Amino acid sequence: MKQGVLEGISPFEKKVWLASPTMHGDEQKWVDEAIRTNWVSTVGENLNEVERQCAAIIGRKYAVALSAGTAALHLAIRLAAERLYGAPRAGRGALEGKKAFCSDMTFDATVNPVAYEGGEAVFIDTEYDTWNMDPEALEKAFELYPEVRLVVIAHLYGTPGKADELRAVCDRHGALIVEDAAESFGATYKGVQTGMFGDYSVISFNGNKIITGSAGGMFLTDSLADANRVRKWSTQSRENAAWYQHEEIGYNYRMSNIVGGVIRGQIPYLGEHIAQKKAIYERYREGFRGLPVSMNPFDEKIAEPNYWLSCLLIDPDAMAPQERGEQTALYISEPGKSCPTEILEAIAAINAEGRPIWKPMHMQPIYRMHGFVTKAGSGRANSNAYIAGGETPDVGADIFRRGLCLPSDNKMTPEQQDVIIEVIRRCFA
Repeated sequence: MKQGVLEGISPFEKKVWLASPTMHGDEQKWVDEAIRTNWVSTVGENLNEVERQCAAIIGRKYAVALSAGTAALHLAIRLAAERLYGAPRAGRGALEGKKAFCSDMTFDATVNPVAYEGGEAVFIDTEYDTWNMDPEALEKAFELYPEVRLVVIAHLYGTPGKADELRAVCDRHGALIVEDAAESFGATYKGVQTGMFGDYSVISFNGNKIITGSAGGMFLTDSLADANRVRKWSTQSRENAAWYQHEEIGYNYRMSNIVGGVIRGQIPYLGEHIAQKKAIYERYREGFRGLPVSMNPFDEKIAEPNYWLSCLLIDPDAMAPQERGEQTALYISEPGKSCPTEILEAIAAINAEGRPIWKPMHMQPIYRMHGFVTKAGSGRANSNAYIAGGETPDVGADIFRRGLCLPSDNKMTPEQQDVIIEVIRRCFA
């Protein structure tokens, strides 16, 4: 780290988090109500109400409250696979021997359920406009793998992807979409809520999400039959018999009524949380004016993110040398330049939390042998490559190399954010 980056700056007494839960007090009311009435398991009025509210906010007909966003993704992918290929034999996955196209730059919870069901993920490169799945690369993927009929799409950091273009590609090839809107609850694309663009969609209430239950997720659909099927699977696939009768594999995936109470108390504050996150994003954007950096992008004419995480991308010619291994990183500090590792070290030194951009799935050790498709075709570019005056052939790897997630906690004060901005500006001195 450059000498003087932290000169005259004292660490925060309390840590400034990347994104932590913001409680309002209403949550306690509904949790207490669940305890008072003894409805503390996987049935109760809190569950009924959060399902109703989430379906209404997004515009779906039905919602099923589950234990995690990952659980919701798993059952959505299983449901889509059975719709495409039929129910598997007991002990076999619904995607056994099949491939699915998946967003490349995302958390692994988006893609792991493909493996749960015995399938193989093929990763689709990212585009620079929104940092989401590239429709051109998806079209190229269908040329290379014409048999694929399932696409799993994520909206990264609360910014909607190019939903219409992705939907059009999938429709041309007869493919179903599982929409991972885990990070984008409340975001809109052309005035439509994310969660409306998939054949099946998912949101998350994990502890760091814009609305949290400490845990939990939601499956969304317009089909009552599909909602009932997911509800059944989530409660161990019990049949309607006086004894425990099981005719298909099930899971212990239902949300508890206590977690539902926390979410029920949170939902009225969705708009407030989005406004707070947007103010953080805009303060960063203004504070970095004149630096060789940009914020995570979106088209203001057609999309309104929920601004869950504010992110920074360093211009290619302002990148200091940086090398990453599997678990460690090294860099060389240079005047007028910086890199994600240097900036993350600098803000950590003042007791603030940042994070590298999601490492693309095709770069993860567990998935390195899987297919990866860019809009130029199939291939695996050097993760440090950048073509001067143009795009890298591997956009996700380039964004991972040059980007980082900034402290985006909506309890962060403007004064704290100003200190973080000043520390980052000094990294480029």
